[in-house]
Order: sequence, then structure tokens, then C-alpha cells
Amino acid sequence: MKKESTQTKNGKAFEYAILKEFKEKLERATIVEVVDNHAFLTAQKHFNSFDKIEQGEFLLYASFAVNFLIDIEPRLSNNFDKSDILQLEILTDEKGQDGDVRDVVAIRLLQKWEIGISAKNNHKAVKHSRLSNKIDFGDKWLGIKASKQYFDAIKPIFDSLEKMRNESNKAKTWKSLGNYHSTIYTPILEAFKTELLKIYNTNPNQVSSSLVEYLIGNKDFYKVIKGKKNIEIQAYNLRGTLNLPFENINPKLITPKIDLPTEIKNISYKKGTLTTLIVELNNEWTLSFRIHNASSRVEPSLKFDINLLKAPNSLFTNKLSIEAKK
Repeated sequence: MKKESTQTKNGKAFEYAILKEFKEKLERATIVEVVDNHAFLTAQKHFNSFDKIEQGEFLLYASFAVNFLIDIEPRLSNNFDKSDILQLEILTDEKGQDGDVRDVVAIRLLQKWEIGISAKNNHKAVKHSRLSNKIDFGDKWLGIKASKQYFDAIKPIFDSLEKMRNESNKAKTWKSLGNYHSTIYTPILEAFKTELLKIYNTNPNQVSSSLVEYLIGNKDFYKVIKGKKNIEIQAYNLRGTLNLPFENINPKLITPKIDLPTEIKNISYKKGTLTTLIVELNNEWTLSFRIHNASSRVEPSLKFDINLLKAPNSLFTNKLSIEAKK
């Protein structure tokens, strides 16, 4: 059985703490139903693996976030009648592969309304996507197939990696390859850069917005980041589905709609490295793509660590300071 990382355990425990706090605070005002699925049981298991003091810390941070979200999302605590049930659900990790980055969702079927939370424990990474000769990033990310020229450029490199892996019975390490950054990483990154620009030129507006939607999330959401002695809440209100009023009850704060990009202004290498691309778009969006191997042993795929370096000024961000109880 694959051993789960500390980051995964902390992240799942934090998801459970957020759902638990939503339930306890909202069931005083409305009828709440928790979806008892596999993802919920997994998160609960990880939460229960921590001692009472650590559980208390997760709940304290989650409580601050949930109180704030209840203030800016009046539909959480307000219903039409008793049949207007609020469902709380933890989504499976598979959803993230399809571009839905939300971990915890609150749904009112009667109101045809939902909001989601992406829960992060001490990290702000956007996405981790792979490249290989079997993955069409153009089709998967942007809805436009990558060209034959792109696959012709990367296939020999990935085929060579697969051959080395098979001949060594999966024992060959990246370190044994010598200067693999310049011989493997850079040619693949260069092919990716060339293809991204080629696809962009076919439909600049669509490709620019689709790139951000795939990497940031294809549904509006709140990102809740548990830091050290603070919790940060960001509102990715890309389509205007967050922060809605309920009848005559308005949110206590407004989270503005964010403009998606319509053009890629520049793609360049990060200064001093040939393993990271910086993609600058209009409307104040900037992303970094760092290519790396996910394992110490050679495998026929590489991974992107993708980060949001700059977001529009209209991105609602609120940081709450937290002092743990002694």
C-alpha cells in the first residue's frame, strides 16, 4: 500500500475540520446533511489520527474561516423552508483531474446553488500536471489538440527514458544521467513553450482564459490557506457565482468578479534557470511552470509545479490572524 505523505494527511484533516465546523455552526440555523462518501471517511480517518491538541488547532483555524464564509455567503444559513436542505460534501481527488479544485462543497439543490472551498495546509501551489508522450496537454488543458510536431519533438526523449527504465528494471536514477536538466528538461520545456504559443495563436482569447480556468479551477471557489498563526481566504469569483444574496439578505462584504485573461503577453525562462517558464498574461495574471521529476528513479513522464505568481488586484483576499488557545 502506498504511504501517504504528511502533507496529504494534514490537508485531508483540514478538509474534515472545515466540514465539521460548517455542520456545527450551520445546523443551528438550517437543516444540514453530510454526504457520507469515501472521501469523507478518508478525511475523517486522517483527522482522527491526530491527537486532541492537534485536532483542536485544525478546528480553531477552520472555525475562523467558516465564520467569515458564513458572513459573506448568506445562502449558507438561510433557506426557503424545511425542504431546502444544505448538503455538505468532501469531493474525491479525481475531481481535481477534471479541473474542479474544490475540496469541500456546500449545496442547496432547491436553490440550484453551491459554493466550494479549496483547503490548503501551508502551501499555495496551483496545480501539479504531468507531461509525457501519451498526454495531450493541448486537448486536456485547452480543448485544442497538440500538433504532430510537438509529439515528434518530445517522443524520442520520453521513449529513451522508458527504455532506460525498463532495461534497468526500474532501478535507474535521474542522478546517474548526469546533466539531465539540459539534455531532457530544457528540450521538453522548449517544445511545450513552442506548442503553447502555436495553440494560443489559433484562438488567443479562448486559449488565454482556458489556461487560467484549467490551472486555477473551472468552478468558482474560495481558497482557504492555513498558515502559521493566520488563515488566508481568497475568492476566485471568475464567473460571478460567489457572494450571492439570499432574497433581501446581502453579504456583509463584497467579493468582486475577476476578469479572466484574453491574451498571453510573454513566455520566458525564469532568470538563472532553464527549468522554469514564466507565462505573463493580461489582466494581471502571471504563472510559473517549473518542470521536475516526481521520483528519484527514471520514469517516462515529468511533472509541472505550477504557481500563481500574480493575480488581479480584484482578487478578494482576507488574512485573519490567529493566536492558539493556551
